[in-house]
Amino acid sequence: MKKILLSFLLIGSLVSCSRNPITGRNQLSLFSESEIQTMAAAEYQSFLSQNKVVGTSGSKDAEMVRRIGTRISNAVTEYYTKNGLQNELAGYKWEYNLVDSKEVNAWCMPGGKIVVYTGLLPITQNEAALAVVMGHEIAHALAKHGNERMSQGMVQQLGGVALQVATANKPAQTQQIFMTAYGLGSTYGAMLPFSRSNELEADKYGLIFSSMAGYNPQEAIPLWERMAAASGGNRPPEFASTHPAEATRIEKLKQLMPEALKYYKPVGK
Repeated sequence: MKKILLSFLLIGSLVSCSRNPITGRNQLSLFSESEIQTMAAAEYQSFLSQNKVVGTSGSKDAEMVRRIGTRISNAVTEYYTKNGLQNELAGYKWEYNLVDSKEVNAWCMPGGKIVVYTGLLPITQNEAALAVVMGHEIAHALAKHGNERMSQGMVQQLGGVALQVATANKPAQTQQIFMTAYGLGSTYGAMLPFSRSNELEADKYGLIFSSMAGYNPQEAIPLWERMAAASGGNRPPEFASTHPAEATRIEKLKQLMPEALKYYKPVGK
């Protein structure tokens, strides 16, 4: 019986694989983008209601987060439009919020729901470096890595049932799978790392989008050097703990830099 069940799950997984229009890679995707966006919007509002959001009035940092988010989202729209993929952004209603927390963290959910934690700012240190981080997280959402990881979690824990069924029958477990997939809350550091392919995709397109938005992609190198220094040889910051070793990432970023620089147009030029 177990073999039969596993066979059905394997067949279902194969059937549910879809080709990502940006990366060209096949992904396990059990849920439609509209389903994920609906759940993301609800969880985002819930998160904001339970955490201290820094208002843009009177806060240069919050205004910086909003400014970066606006510029990158405009760059994303430009990139998708030029590649005839503007329909892929259906349902996106971008939001950018800074949350008062010591966690070194940032994330973006489907539909453009972004959060940056104040604990990240002492490490990013400047607007371009923060843009690199935000571009990376936005790229994760656009490449549907969260959907991919949530689909994997649903197969492993709930047998890959429909999202509506899982939400109705096991709401707490479904919510936890969602939060784990998208990195919400203080459990972020316990989350399994993104796969190497996920990280490379997010680095590549994150650098492209932030470069198009007018931010120097070369800031990515000293940023990850600071991430390495922040760990002090011990457990890395929450944001870095789910990513490859800093030395590995820096080497990959150097390889991606020539392509990213082709898109770089400094603000005002």
